[in-house]
Amino acid sequence: MLKEGQPAPDFRARDAEGSEVKLSDLLGQRVVLYFYPKDDTPGCTKEACSFRDSFKEFEGKNIKVLGVSLDSEESHQKFASKYNLPFTLLSDPNHEVSDAYGVYGEREFMGKKYMGLARKTFLIDESGKIKKIFDHVNVEEHAGEVMDAFAA
Repeated sequence: MLKEGQPAPDFRARDAEGSEVKLSDLLGQRVVLYFYPKDDTPGCTKEACSFRDSFKEFEGKNIKVLGVSLDSEESHQKFASKYNLPFTLLSDPNHEVSDAYGVYGEREFMGKKYMGLARKTFLIDESGKIKKIFDHVNVEEHAGEVMDAFAA
């Protein structure tokens, strides 16, 4: 279980265009690493649009936003295009990144159990350490909560 103040696990994942993204390449920048269950579902769309609507503010403060789900690169392309998402979506089909961050596991929805991602966000500082972990996310207000946490 990761804790605030610990180094963020490094990872490699592909973005919607198939380019490799490595967390260690982003040292010196602050990073929002948010995990979400599935592209183009109601809660995930609200959360993504919350980040989209605040993107200029994040960009202006040198904060990189990375969304991670198990969806394919093609699914991410469609999702980003449909909602004009200006930030990076990472594909984690083998849940390697999700495992490293402890967000993949058994979930339950409407009485059915399945393996999937927990909605969870990690704020990573310029030195690569976890500044804050959001275990409970209000999808509509999350971008504001994240910005406030970086300001604190």
